Amino acid sequence: MTLACGLAAAGVLSGAGTALADDRPQTQNGATATINGLKAYGEAVIHEDGGTDLRVPAGLFDMSVDGGGTLQTYCVDLHNPTQRDAKYQETPWSGTSLGTNVNAGRIRWILQNSYPQVNDLDALARKAGATGLTEQDAAAGTQVAIWRYSDAAKVDAVDPQAEKLADYLEKSASPSAEPRASLTLDPPAVSGRPGDLLGPVTVHTDAAGVIVSPPADAAAQGMRIIDRTGKVITSAHDGSQLYFDVPEGAPDAAVQVGVQASTTVPVGRAFASESRSQTQILAGSSESTVSATVDASWAAEGAVPAVSARKNCAKGGVDVTVADKGDEPFTFDLMGTSHTVAPGKIETITVPLKEDQSYDVTVTGPNGFTQRFTGVLDCATQGPATAASAQTLSEPTPITLPGEAPTGTDLAATGGSALTPVITGAAIGLVVIGGAVLVILRGRENKAGE
Repeated sequence: MTLACGLAAAGVLSGAGTALADDRPQTQNGATATINGLKAYGEAVIHEDGGTDLRVPAGLFDMSVDGGGTLQTYCVDLHNPTQRDAKYQETPWSGTSLGTNVNAGRIRWILQNSYPQVNDLDALARKAGATGLTEQDAAAGTQVAIWRYSDAAKVDAVDPQAEKLADYLEKSASPSAEPRASLTLDPPAVSGRPGDLLGPVTVHTDAAGVIVSPPADAAAQGMRIIDRTGKVITSAHDGSQLYFDVPEGAPDAAVQVGVQASTTVPVGRAFASESRSQTQILAGSSESTVSATVDASWAAEGAVPAVSARKNCAKGGVDVTVADKGDEPFTFDLMGTSHTVAPGKIETITVPLKEDQSYDVTVTGPNGFTQRFTGVLDCATQGPATAASAQTLSEPTPITLPGEAPTGTDLAATGGSALTPVITGAAIGLVVIGGAVLVILRGRENKAGE
């Protein structure tokens, strides 16, 4: 098991009630990766309303993990585009369309019982009643079965053997629980008084252990990270509780501490992008770097807030959680509305957002307190009528099957980069239709991020 040290950044408070004042995404938990393209794929036919059939690539994507490692994923967002080189973050189902999908557990069953988790393709073919399966057939059939549950899509695999696999997986799938994060810290933010212990922060991970590293200037501040017995710790494991030991008289400050480990990410974890690139679900993982962060702040007097945010697709917005560990109420402004949290209390406020809306949620309070969260709410799979809004202007039109008239509906495209082969015989270089071929961004990039 390889462990790597986490990095930390420190900031100085300018007065009571002031915390890290920067632009940040929701708290990082787990793996961060960049999508590369399709690894193994075949073809599928989407049967659209109005009788139009669209042929698209369908299969397994490859991702490169920041810090080392690779992931294999399928898409669960058929009609959204996959942006080339998009950055993805491991995300709870609640922050994606899976959070409100009653069949999300069946998708995880498919992942656990098909390619690449099952790499004996002859055995898989026998279960499916197929005469044989190639890697391409297995990937296409698995993706088709997933789309039937993730998007309620009318979709079939082109290859007869891949179609048999898709039918077998769809009919056999049973509910399975969401896998836990590869690494997360709970809560993601703590606060308190110098001389007190801040925390605890609980480590949740499937790794054998994680390395904990304090900020570079922690020794100068006198701040230590300890366990419940008071022992200074530099490593932890699942269930460990971390405390920030801040000496009495320490100047007001705020820090962000990270922990890292190397582990295989659990099959079924969702991966979401802030560039409106289609949501992915994990089908396989090598030993990969995972990390998580926690914010800690302290002040000698007044309110001492701890603020965090996370997407909540069930409520169609972003949950902003504010805790006050000070001795005075913390009054803050959120989206033009004033709120007050009493000392020792915690309040969660849901900021409602529109689907695919880029958000900029800022919490402001006394003494210059500012904490800002940005991102994109992507909680629903889209049908063809709305998918065009996510397209780039330079995207080619989708390919229709022989004998079918073009509909003019510009469905979002998915699947490989410029180096990825596309449908045989196509006269264009890329196919644009959700779920399979990576969209090449020309002239502009979507810069929305958390």
